[in-house]
Amino acid sequence: MDPRGALNCHTVLMAENKTQPTDVDVAAYLDAVTPEKRREDGIALDAIFRDVTGEEPVMWGPSIVGYGRYRYRSPVNPRSHGEWPATGFSPRKSQLSLYGLKDLPEGAKLLPQLGKYTEGAGCVYVRRLENIDEAVLRRLIAIAAARPDDPAPGS
Repeated sequence: MDPRGALNCHTVLMAENKTQPTDVDVAAYLDAVTPEKRREDGIALDAIFRDVTGEEPVMWGPSIVGYGRYRYRSPVNPRSHGEWPATGFSPRKSQLSLYGLKDLPEGAKLLPQLGKYTEGAGCVYVRRLENIDEAVLRRLIAIAAARPDDPAPGS
């Protein structure tokens, strides 16, 4: 997810970040995901993201499971700024949306080795977890999780 000027693949950001952390229990959310295959993949992704990031997940809005956070500032519109998960995912009905994996040059360069995926403006779509290379996914998550805050204008 790249909220620094581009709309994300689900258009959750405008001038201000309307998607905020919530108190929704991540395990309860994942347990309720349908269909069953998407629920299983979501639970598996949660374990991977927790292991790689060392972070407890937080729900952002109604459907994004986020790990860590960073402060972003749009290079196009400096008034557009806020906090966003460093990385995360959303187990949507038709596919998994993975956030933060391609935002940094190192991640973008590694992404072609992930396996079978498609790209949105700010996320990576995966239909089935078994269609991607878990070792590459773990490296991409680690890159995203280490993301620094965006610099303030004039820095």
